[in-house]
Amino acid sequence: MGVLEGRVAIITGAGRGIGREHALLFAAEGAKVVVNDLGGNLDGSTSASTPAEEVVAEITAMGGEAVANHDNIAEWEGGARLVASAIEAFGDLHVLVNNAGILRDRVLVNLSEDDWDSVINVHLKGHFVPTRHAAAYWREQAKAGKSVKASIINTSSTSGLLGNVGQSNYGAAKAGIAAFTVIIAEELARYGVRANAIAPAARTRMTESTPGLSDYVVKPADAAVFDVWDPANISPLVAALAMEDCASNGQVYFVQGGTVRLFQNWTMTDTLEKGDRWGVAELAERLPTLGG
Repeated sequence: MGVLEGRVAIITGAGRGIGREHALLFAAEGAKVVVNDLGGNLDGSTSASTPAEEVVAEITAMGGEAVANHDNIAEWEGGARLVASAIEAFGDLHVLVNNAGILRDRVLVNLSEDDWDSVINVHLKGHFVPTRHAAAYWREQAKAGKSVKASIINTSSTSGLLGNVGQSNYGAAKAGIAAFTVIIAEELARYGVRANAIAPAARTRMTESTPGLSDYVVKPADAAVFDVWDPANISPLVAALAMEDCASNGQVYFVQGGTVRLFQNWTMTDTLEKGDRWGVAELAERLPTLGG
């Protein structure tokens, strides 16, 4: 009996890469899975239903239960239909994994308004919309007296938490997702809902196209060598966070290979204190001593 037996999970962007690995592991651990994917190109320019259907076929072949969903998770009605599809197919919803995303990498001076809007829309709004509809469902269950033990797992990135040149749009969205996670974890705990986020490092279409990473994410030629970039390495953490009895809430984790690390939120460190209003010149003189 798997650790997710009886759990119903929605996984967005589950047709390829990390999302696909999530869906396969969740099913192997007994979860019933809604595989959401538009089947789009890396930049979000086209869509096709095939990837989601293929993952559902894989899950079915291994004896699991899954359905495909092709709704746009950045559209209000699409998010509502996605949540409804889980309830209609499996009678309930316990886990939401927000994973879908696109890339349009440019340095700031070459970044267009559409490049900015598209990436922010898919990542940041694409996390908000399904979460909002799922949270409304769980809130109504809690108000009706049902015991809710739900879990949201969001997908942030070191590009937002640590920074990466050429990804101001992507990084801003991913930093926003981390903040979103911390806040909703506080808001939704009263309804029996936990929220955590991961910042994964794995071989995907995104990392293979990211400047500076493409030379590092290659698969080892020797099958005996542990592949730290295998996207399947990410999914055990997500499955653990999805378990009914998991206690983690409001946390952001880095995960790569066999390494899991806990991020610390923005934290104030060194202090300048005068006890009165600063003069501009004197403050300018003292500022370099912070963090020095």
